[in-house]
Amino acid sequence: MIKNILYISGSIVIFFAGVILYGVILNLREVTLRNAMAEKGISRLEDVSLIVDRKNYRIELYADKVFVKSYKAVFGKNSGILKSSAHDNVTPIGNYLVCGMDSSSRYHKFIHLNYPNERDAAEALKQSYINQDEFNAILLADKKNECPPEETKLGSLVGIHGIGTYNIIFKNLPFTFNWTNGSVAVSNESIDELYSVVKIGTPVKITY
Repeated sequence: MIKNILYISGSIVIFFAGVILYGVILNLREVTLRNAMAEKGISRLEDVSLIVDRKNYRIELYADKVFVKSYKAVFGKNSGILKSSAHDNVTPIGNYLVCGMDSSSRYHKFIHLNYPNERDAAEALKQSYINQDEFNAILLADKKNECPPEETKLGSLVGIHGIGTYNIIFKNLPFTFNWTNGSVAVSNESIDELYSVVKIGTPVKITY
């Protein structure tokens, strides 16, 4: 009995070790941002923008509308399009701006997006997800180019972040595993690169 348990346990460990090793091999193909810029003859990134492609699990980085590099990304556990609350685990679709940056996040680094913006708030009000006071609070923050208030039902903690403590495991999974609360997650190494080139006001488009 004990021998069978040890055999099964050993087989599981070997299987997961093989999965991670395969993921490591796949990630070796990823080029650094510096190398990607060198390949394209770019010495400096200006007018940076990001396109988050939910369908293909990627973030595409552009400078002056020229594609520079893409990053592997995962999303919220819920595959919906429209968020109804802060806790529904949906990654929203739409056009956003970077409204804040946090280098001390539990997820290594966090690039805050201005979700919900006026369009999101208007749709949420129409669907009765939020009330008029919440709508007004979101609209005021949007007009002041600030991050939205956290107190509304929609919340505001949506952005692009790293993995944090378990980076070595999650970044090397060779399959897609959506695990966030609605934000966009990339490896710690990837968020380091993105964090170094975006700024407050950088446009981010999330597509389905």
